[in-house]
Amino acid sequence: MHSHLALLSLCILAVSGAAPPPEQLFSPLVPKKVLATFKALPNPTKYPQYTTTTGTWQYFSPDTWTSGFFPATAYEVNTRRKLCGATPANGLGIADWLAVGRAASTAELPLVNGNGQGHDQGFLSFPFVEELDANPNNQTAQTAIKGFARILADRFNPVVGCTRSWNTADPTDFQVIIDNMMNLELLFHAETLTGNSTLRKIATTHADTTMKNHIRPDGSTWHVVEYNSTTGSVIKKRTAQGYSDDSTWSRGQAWGIYGFANMFRLTGDQNYLITARRLAKYFLDNIPADGIVPWDFNAPLVPAPRPADSSAATIAANALLLLAKYETTAAAAEFYTQSAIDILNNITHLAWNPSWQSLLSNGTVNKPANNYLTGTVYGDHYYVKAGNELIMRGLARCT
Repeated sequence: MHSHLALLSLCILAVSGAAPPPEQLFSPLVPKKVLATFKALPNPTKYPQYTTTTGTWQYFSPDTWTSGFFPATAYEVNTRRKLCGATPANGLGIADWLAVGRAASTAELPLVNGNGQGHDQGFLSFPFVEELDANPNNQTAQTAIKGFARILADRFNPVVGCTRSWNTADPTDFQVIIDNMMNLELLFHAETLTGNSTLRKIATTHADTTMKNHIRPDGSTWHVVEYNSTTGSVIKKRTAQGYSDDSTWSRGQAWGIYGFANMFRLTGDQNYLITARRLAKYFLDNIPADGIVPWDFNAPLVPAPRPADSSAATIAANALLLLAKYETTAAAAEFYTQSAIDILNNITHLAWNPSWQSLLSNGTVNKPANNYLTGTVYGDHYYVKAGNELIMRGLARCT
């Protein structure tokens, strides 16, 4: 690996002399693996979501919450190529990444007319948002974003003040999960395309309600809050993928940091920034001494060690880099930036696996369902995205 990186002539810049980002973020294996996955997509298209415990991708119908992540990763590699150029050493010249992203996202288009993914319309929209960055006039991408936003907005209940996450047999049981903070950005993109300010109001109302009911006094989060759809009252606070109703599922905490930081970016509302900081403090204060983000911060260490979640780590790293961008003091910005780099270094040391089809191992999809020690398509997506962000910030420079 080091010989490859020597060829890359990659200059990694540390923050104030602290640990630099991991070299593997910029390995030629990144584009190589993404292209191999693209070429292996089944026909008709199915998308990778997670691997086996030996590193082989498992493929799922487009009507799955994670379908947008692989095409969006191809767009991230396209961004990498624009940032770094293409050389034989960095491997970025092996494909037209914009064409790969476009081709990979095509199978998602029927979902615009309806799908079974509840609130996860924002995740499905990711490649189309990227496409509009590349070509703002792309009508297909505009239609997709407006369609996914319409589905999400239709799930809003003004009495509860949230969009419904999961459908339930009892329609009065209105379930909202912390992950839903990540889907709100879609509504802002759709507002830009349509001029419909109601979409923004839905997003801010959902965020305000989540801020009030989803966060504990110590800055940790519940995974699921159940409301009564007719009264708006909270029925129950619990977990679905964490260790217990009173524990903190790390990926949910990471979604929360990212979601509230993003809401501040989109609105300028200081309450969202304050909330993101609170969640980030809990996350960073509860990473164990080995630096590895566990699947759940409160899961017991015995009789067996609690597994890591590489996806929680990469999501949190991006969230912290976003927070750093909006800090008003150099010290605070540097703290979040270096925390993100430390998380990336630690998870890379544990989970970078050249022999796997995924970039990272040691993901936890759903520990209660016995799905862990895998690669995850979303963990990989945020790994590539974090590398790009570091290059754009001048903290990693490929020459």
